[in-house]
Amino acid sequence: MRAKKTMIGLLSAALVAVTPAVGAHAQGQTRVATVRQLVADLPVAGEHREGYQRSKFKHWVDADKDGCNTRQEVLKQEAVEAPVQARGCKLTGGQWWSYYDDTAVNGPSVLDIDHMVPLAESWDSGAYDWTAKRRELYSNDLAFPRSLVAVTAKSNRSKADKDVAEWMPPAEDAKCQYLDDWVSVKTRWALSADDAEHRALQQLAEACPDTTLDVPIA
Repeated sequence: MRAKKTMIGLLSAALVAVTPAVGAHAQGQTRVATVRQLVADLPVAGEHREGYQRSKFKHWVDADKDGCNTRQEVLKQEAVEAPVQARGCKLTGGQWWSYYDDTAVNGPSVLDIDHMVPLAESWDSGAYDWTAKRRELYSNDLAFPRSLVAVTAKSNRSKADKDVAEWMPPAEDAKCQYLDDWVSVKTRWALSADDAEHRALQQLAEACPDTTLDVPIA
C-alpha cells in the first residue's frame, strides 16, 4: 500500500513538473490581454548584468537578403513620407514622426532605431540565458512593430539602456503608448521586470487606458 501511494505521489509530481502554468503561452501563439493584466503577469526578478556585451546581439542584419538591413527596413516601414531608395538601400529624403518627443524629422540621418526594450535591459531581464540566434532574432524583430521604433537620436541617447523606472519619453502624450509597447515586448520575449520597474509599470497602467493588446509570443 505504501509503495502504491509512493508511486502515485511520484506520478503526481511528474505531472506538476511538465504541466505549464495557467495562462502560459507557447511560441507562435498570441496572448490577448489588457495592459494591466500583462503588467500583473510579468515575472519579477533581479537584474543580471554580468557578462553583457552589445556584440552578443547581432543586429542590423539583412535577414531576407533584399539589400536592406533592419535599420533601413524600419525607416521604410515607419516613414510618414517615403524616402527615395537608391542602390545599396541608401535612403534620402522622407519624413518621420518621433513619438518619444513629438517631433517631425526630415531625412533619416538624425534618426536612431531604438530597441523598445534596450539590448542591455533585455540581457538583464533574461536574454543572458538565450542562444546567440535568439538574441539575433530579438535584435532584428521586424515581425512585431512595437519592438523597433524610429526616433530622434537625441531622445534615444537620453534613454540609453534605462527601464521605465528610470526614463520615460518627454512627450506627455507618448507615455501610455510607451507603456503598451514596453509591456508588449517584455511579454513577447518572456522577459522579467525588476521591483522598481514593475512598480513603475503598475503606476503607469493605473494612469493609462486599460488597452487590450495582442502579443504574438516569440
